[in-house]
This record gives sequence, C-alpha cells and structure tokens, in this order.
Amino acid sequence: MPNGRYALHDTHDHTPLGEERFSCAPGAAGWRYVSKTYAPDGTVLATTDLTLDSRSRPLRLELRSGGWQVRGGAVDGVAWVRAAADDPRAEHATEGHDRAHGFTGASPGFLVATARLLRLDVGAGSRVRLVSFTGDALAPRTLDQGWLLEAVDTHDTDSGPLHVERYQVADLETGEQQIVHLAGDVVLAAAGLELEELESPPNPWPTDFAG
Repeated sequence: MPNGRYALHDTHDHTPLGEERFSCAPGAAGWRYVSKTYAPDGTVLATTDLTLDSRSRPLRLELRSGGWQVRGGAVDGVAWVRAAADDPRAEHATEGHDRAHGFTGASPGFLVATARLLRLDVGAGSRVRLVSFTGDALAPRTLDQGWLLEAVDTHDTDSGPLHVERYQVADLETGEQQIVHLAGDVVLAAAGLELEELESPPNPWPTDFAG
C-alpha cells in the first residue's frame, strides 16, 4: 500500500500551499484512496476518501473541507449529498445528481480515478463529464475534460520497470491545460503538485480492473 506525500503550490507563482498525505491500494471492491490535506502551518484543510469499483467507477466518495462534507457514488451517473459538517444526520443537506461519468476535485487521487476510468491506449483521447468539488465550500460544478494519453515511458528502477504515462488534460470550457504524469496508482507530477515522498512503489493497475 503506497503511502506518500505531495507538495502543493500555486500554479501561477509557485507559492507553497501545503501538502497532501495519502495512502492507496487495491482491495475487494476495486481501489481506495485516502488522504488529508494540510496548510503550511500544519492545519488540516481537507480529507478525501474515494473507493472505485472494479470498473473504476466511484463506488463511494467522502470529502470534508471548510465545515462541509460531501458523500456520493455512482447511481445512474453520479449522485451526492452535501451538508454542513456539524449536521451528521444531513437533516439540512442538499442532494444532487448528474449523468456524469465520475467525480473530480483538488486531490491527485481524482486524476488516478479518471485515467483508470478512461483506460486510454497510447495516442488515444476521450472526453469525460465530471462533477467537481473544490474550495472550502465543496460546491459542485459539472465540467467536461479532454484526456489524451500522449506516451508511456519505461524507467528502470531497483524494484523493476516503472511505466510512466503522460497525459494531456484540458478543461473544455476554459481551455486550461495541464500535463499529468502517472505511474500505476500514483500521480508523479501534475499542475500544482509534486510527489515528494513515496514509501513503496506504485501498485500496477490490475488488468482485471477493466471489468
């Protein structure tokens, strides 16, 4: 089970924004990613708990940030409940539903989830509709992204060959683009983040995860 740490920074002026500590691993359901995001002073800013099913669809999602919580999953698209963190029974919650393919957000775990959902071949691209939860309020926003798997490079390591996938990812509404480097179930680098610690090699994505 890889445990690691991402350093987070502003994509424009590279101001340090804190870090995200995570663990991820395949399991009985499919794959799970759990993380906490910290401010530079050590304050916990957010938590992410994402479980994918055997086809890399969001089986269960739990987010907490800024006094808000979101719980969701795949239900004829995706569905979610957003409530104040001090409302544990969600008595004053709002519900949402969208015919999207999955969820996304600030955590690098969502990049892994989307890449594995698309299962692209080298040189192939795809358009994907996602519901995003970002910022302190975790307000939902539906967006369309374009993903292109540009190349897969193989690097020799002490633990064996490491296959690094390079994706071009674009927000199709704003035109903003980024390059994402991914190995197994770990993001090596992307806009606004760098992998700074990893206690064990990434898990290869099991071929039977394709369903």
